[in-house]
Amino acid sequence: MKIFCIGRNYIDHAKELNNPVPSEPLIFMKPSTALLVNNKPFYHPDYSNNIHYEGEIVLRVCKNGRSIQPEFASRYYDAVAFGIDFTARDLQDKLKAKGQPWEIAKGFDRSAPISKFISLADLKNPKAIEFQLKKNGEVVQDGNTKDLIFSFDTIICHISRYFTLQTNDYIFTGTPAGVGPIAVGDVLDGFVEEVQMLHCQVK
Repeated sequence: MKIFCIGRNYIDHAKELNNPVPSEPLIFMKPSTALLVNNKPFYHPDYSNNIHYEGEIVLRVCKNGRSIQPEFASRYYDAVAFGIDFTARDLQDKLKAKGQPWEIAKGFDRSAPISKFISLADLKNPKAIEFQLKKNGEVVQDGNTKDLIFSFDTIICHISRYFTLQTNDYIFTGTPAGVGPIAVGDVLDGFVEEVQMLHCQVK
């Protein structure tokens, strides 16, 4: 399985990090060792002093496909989860300043906590999914997928131009504004349509 991620897919998030708004989806990947499942705790690594949470909706790919056309894109995903794209911002900033790839800032072990998936059919509006991230009980991110710069279908089409999508690939679709640092002792809770999906303690 592959883990695709889309960067800067909400305008307000791009602006809060002083990044340009992209003209096409910005793709990066995480290895399968980045996954953190079953609400297991996240152990803060010693190689970063500034790890940020980035809460997002994650798509599950349900069939194989490549060079997918827009009119068929919705057939290739069937469920969503709540995920966190942990980012070592200090490492990322250093690498970006040098024009170097920033996989180690995004793809390190356990950098992708993810909840169980729920069927799109069980959501009241699959084109406008409300989601929240709470840090220590306070809402820090409040998003809706209707505000995506690039829709689910657009993401599916774009990724499949370059990579064959396969059943059970995951796609982190982007984070809204409100990202920020974590510290040992923090508790992060992710919600989709007001239903708690993910619980993650930082140790």
